[in-house]
Amino acid sequence: MAQATRDVVGDVLGQLSGLRPGQLRRLMRDLSGRHRRELIERWQGWAQEGQCEPPGDWRIWMIRAGRGFGKTRAGAEWISEWARMLPEARIALVAANDADGRRVMIEGPSGLLAVARSDEEPHWREGLRELHFSSGAVATLYSAAAAENLRGPEHHVAWCDELAKWPGGDAAWDNLVMGLRLGVSPRILVTTTPKPTSLMRRIIALPGFEETRGGTNDNAYLPSNFVEAMLASYGGTRLGRQELDGEMLEDVEGAMWTRALIERCRADADAAAKPVRVVIGVDPPATSRGDACGIVVAALLRDGRLAVVEDASVENPPPGVWAQAAAAAAARWGADRIVAESNMGGEMVEATLRQADCTLPVVPVHASVGKARRAEPVVIAYERGEVVHAGVFVELEDQLCGLQVGGGYAGPGRSPDRADACVWALAALLEGRRKGRAPGVRRV
Repeated sequence: MAQATRDVVGDVLGQLSGLRPGQLRRLMRDLSGRHRRELIERWQGWAQEGQCEPPGDWRIWMIRAGRGFGKTRAGAEWISEWARMLPEARIALVAANDADGRRVMIEGPSGLLAVARSDEEPHWREGLRELHFSSGAVATLYSAAAAENLRGPEHHVAWCDELAKWPGGDAAWDNLVMGLRLGVSPRILVTTTPKPTSLMRRIIALPGFEETRGGTNDNAYLPSNFVEAMLASYGGTRLGRQELDGEMLEDVEGAMWTRALIERCRADADAAAKPVRVVIGVDPPATSRGDACGIVVAALLRDGRLAVVEDASVENPPPGVWAQAAAAAAARWGADRIVAESNMGGEMVEATLRQADCTLPVVPVHASVGKARRAEPVVIAYERGEVVHAGVFVELEDQLCGLQVGGGYAGPGRSPDRADACVWALAALLEGRRKGRAPGVRRV
């Protein structure tokens, strides 16, 4: 029977590497409890790339990942392996507080007691806050909220869980690091969902730092309905990118748009149904290759608010392709005009659009006026709650958050093509609203 179980699990391991996460979830769902247990014993055979220790002579390894990725399992397996290899090991387990440490790192479904092999019997001594391994190694649980308890003890290795939520984490980290001086090569594993805290930034900049990444959707062993529900509710939002994808999203210094501002302006796509007026903003590429063409659709809603309703931008397009994309967006939304940056020549932009059978009026705007100055009234409209994003537009929102007061840009890519197109479209709608253009009347 034991050999049959091993054969089945061996077949499963052979299939794991070639399947997508959704397929893996269905496979795991159909396994018996006995076969699941056998897989637990074979961690190294099915661990994901982001859960595996990086090569090299690193000192700090961070698994920066979304919820449900398997950070806790990776940490527990790594500590357990150290306990097997180094029977005299003295190990530090540091959590945000004692309750989290015991509930997650020690007794949790992926904690140290759960991942122990069938021939191992680690013993948790509650009063001492110590986990005694069969090999003789001892792990002590510490709370980052009681940083002074880390002053004095010495350790070979340490596992720090959910670093981003440590209260006053710098003191706990400093005391831990100063006591990490046993053995030839002391090491620290940090498992955390990221937040842009000063301690996170400080650790990432340290010498000897290595990082692996992962997201909720990467874990094939989570229930499919949970993953689908999370992606449907939070996919692409700031919360989802942080908590599900493991991204550390920081606001750029001097940014005109912040992540929090955009999230406050988030609305369902249905909010843009039957708009009063639609304008297409276009930021054509300045060269024939290497730049994107920003194409953003903005609408005036019946309640007087403005809405970003689509990002139809295209990457590295020849002129005919971006013109067709702009014309198609205009047709989809019944736009009444296109507002386009004309630094490459207003007549040239209009001629390119005409070749794509676009008959809408083309209104040129000149970046020489100053992008920041043109964007200011648009930002104010966001802050007043007069603009919504009817959906999630990740690339566009990243670029908006890279625009800086004074005209600088510190976002992704060489140029804020999408952000500029968005500003052109919204600025045109704001100007039309200010001039008292009658709702529902379209000029051609």
